[in-house]
Parts: sequence; structure tokens; C-alpha cells
Amino acid sequence: MGLFRRKNRNRREVTQAPEWQQSEGLCYLLANLQGIGTRELQEDSFTTCNSLDPALYREKGLLFAVCDGMGGMRGGGLASNTAVEYFRMAFNALDLNGDIPDQLEQSVVNASEAIKAQLEGEGGSTAALGIIYRDQLYFASVGDSFLYLMRNGCLLRLNREQNICHERYLECIRSHIFEPEVCRDDPEAAMLSQYLGMHGITDIDRNVRPYPLERGDVLLACTDGVGGVLTEDEIAAVLSQSSPQQMCRDLEGMIFAHADPHQDNYTALVVICV
Repeated sequence: MGLFRRKNRNRREVTQAPEWQQSEGLCYLLANLQGIGTRELQEDSFTTCNSLDPALYREKGLLFAVCDGMGGMRGGGLASNTAVEYFRMAFNALDLNGDIPDQLEQSVVNASEAIKAQLEGEGGSTAALGIIYRDQLYFASVGDSFLYLMRNGCLLRLNREQNICHERYLECIRSHIFEPEVCRDDPEAAMLSQYLGMHGITDIDRNVRPYPLERGDVLLACTDGVGGVLTEDEIAAVLSQSSPQQMCRDLEGMIFAHADPHQDNYTALVVICV
């Protein structure tokens, strides 16, 4: 635990909805976790919109997003902050009668272009974001941040990692080469193949048809300082807790227990459907 400088952690529990009657649809309980790990700077960012007022998110939807600024490049914190600001602006201008997946994708493209203009292609960020509207989930992601759905005790990864390793896996499968070690042994395996701020972003992972949510579902959006450290069994155990605040406390406790001397910034948003 001495590896983590708690005084710099910038941890906030941003949102917690009260208990409401269920007759009008689902309600959503949210909490967040953020820490600096062993890094000098916090380069993760996150945001939510309309998360406190059930009447508001039933009418206009609910946004959540996590972004991980790329520490090996310029301005990681600026890149991730720019991304969440663009996501908030796009959400507030969302046409709910239009094509929500296309609008969500366009918000990612616009955020990427803004970051590229600011940092001249020398900085970037990942993103994992979702919009919940009429008890359905729309999501988009770029890079290696994580989006999980826990349903009936089963943990599902909704998005895919966009790095060299996974790109090579896909190439091998298409070529009928089933030798995973070819990809694992690549020294560049963890390098991102897509990120916000790159020249010519070409692949935004998203769902075209929304996923219907059910009472008891748990969503977890997190950076790789969480999802890249904890195993899926550990995450599933945490998401079985009763409250989003307890889930966040347990996530952090497990991160501390791993005691990685190179622990990255870590950020998580938990959404429980009730």
C-alpha cells in the first residue's frame, strides 16, 4: 500500500440516486473511483450527465465516460479532459429522435479531431463511454479502456481492446493461423492501434443496436489501471456487492493488494440498474 500516494488521489463519489419507485422504468445508482497510482500526474478523466435526477435521465438520457490520457505522449491530461468535455457537449446537444449510435460515433470523431488540433497529433487518449436512454445502452470506445456488463453473475466485456496484439490476433484468424504466441511475444503488443488524437482514426468500436438493460445489471467503465490490473474473476466478485460505493472501495482495495510498482492512474465508474 506504500506504493500509492493517497494524498494525491483526487477521489470523489460523484453520484448516488435515492431509492425511487420502479413503476416508471429503471433507476440508476452510480459511484466513481479515481487514484493516481505510482505516477506523478493524474491523466485520467471521467464525467457523468443527468445521473442524479431520475426524471431528467428518463427524459433526456444519462451519459457516463472514462478517458485515459496517454502518458507516453504530450499532454495526456489535456487530451482526456478535452475528450470528456466534447462528450458532454455532444450529449447536451443530442437529438433523441435521431440516430443515437451515429451521433455517439460523431462525438468521438469530433473529440479526436479537437485533441489532434491541440496536440498536433503528438498526444492522445482512450475513451469508453455510454448513453443510457429508455433503459437501453448505447456505447462507443477507442483504445484499451474497458466496458463491462455484469448480469446474473456473468461478467461480459462489451468492447474490444484496440492494440497491436488484438490486431495481430484478428490478422491471424483471418489467415487461418491459430498460434496465439505469435501475437503475445511481440514487444509492441500493448501499443494502441487506435486512440483519440491520432491522425486518421478509422475504427470506433460501438453497438448499432442498443442493449436492453435489466434490473440488477451492473455496468463498469474503467481505464486500464483497473481493467488491466485486476482479473475478470476479481472484477466479477467486486460487482456482486450491494452498492456502487462498496464496489468502488473493493476495486481500490484489490488494486492496492496487487501492489504493482508501476501502477498506472486508475479510474472507474459503476452503474447499478435498480
